[in-house]
Amino acid sequence: MSALRTSLVGARLALAATALTVTALALTGCGSSSSLEQPAATGGATGSSETITIGSQAYYSNEIIAEIYAQALEGAGFTVDRKFNIGQRDAIVPSLQNGTISLTPEYTGNLLQYFDKSTTATTTEDVYAALKKALPEGLSVLDQASATDQDSYNVTAAFAAQHNLKSIADLANVPNLVLGGAPELEQRPYGPTGLKDIYGVTVSFSATADTTVDELVAGGIQLADVYSADPSIKTKNLVTLEDPKGLFLASHVVPLVNSSFPADAADVINAVDAKLTPEGLIALNVESKVDQKSTKDIAASWLKANGLG
Repeated sequence: MSALRTSLVGARLALAATALTVTALALTGCGSSSSLEQPAATGGATGSSETITIGSQAYYSNEIIAEIYAQALEGAGFTVDRKFNIGQRDAIVPSLQNGTISLTPEYTGNLLQYFDKSTTATTTEDVYAALKKALPEGLSVLDQASATDQDSYNVTAAFAAQHNLKSIADLANVPNLVLGGAPELEQRPYGPTGLKDIYGVTVSFSATADTTVDELVAGGIQLADVYSADPSIKTKNLVTLEDPKGLFLASHVVPLVNSSFPADAADVINAVDAKLTPEGLIALNVESKVDQKSTKDIAASWLKANGLG
């Protein structure tokens, strides 16, 4: 009897252990189901659990774009780490290559010249195509935005209306033009010589340096070299002339990524760049430099206004 009792006790203990195991597995399964369904309950986030580290140059406009990228990715459910104000291109590119960051806003023309100093591409599409070929292994670019940050020729709105100016080519029939800009502009290929050779526009030159926009508004010069994303284009009511023949090296905003950048995040960033226009970038820079708004608030407002936030 003693042996039989021992056997029965052992069987009962085994059955009890099995029951406890089944109960534990059921509870674990319930917990997993709740965890998996959580993103949908909080807005349907679909991003990867992998952290995306975004870097920016030490330049307020570049940081604004980086923050827009960051908030857009977070809104899509991705985890983002920010490493802003890293420095200029000589610091940014190595940071991408060694994996310190995986995404940064760049500019097509200037980035192309960084990797291919002998390039002859100048127009928007030619520069973008050449850039994709020039990038080293492990780096790639996503879609370019229409927004630019590059040299551009500007006139006052009143002068544009007076002479019906839309393109640099329209200047060919305007007499007594004085071009203003930094002293080195006089010798640049897109300076007076380039204007004459490519567009048939004749100008004299005035080295205006930091007073270029003021001189333009005052009438001391009629044509000014101003960076295309400069806030003064909006605050001083200037008109940027189109450059259909590629006098200037096109330099559009473009996301530069390394091989660790998640493929499912590319659509999020491309959707941002599809909305980022030249006028929009100027307005963002006005909010920063003139209105003194924070980068975080500027980015959040822009995303909401463009249906992305």
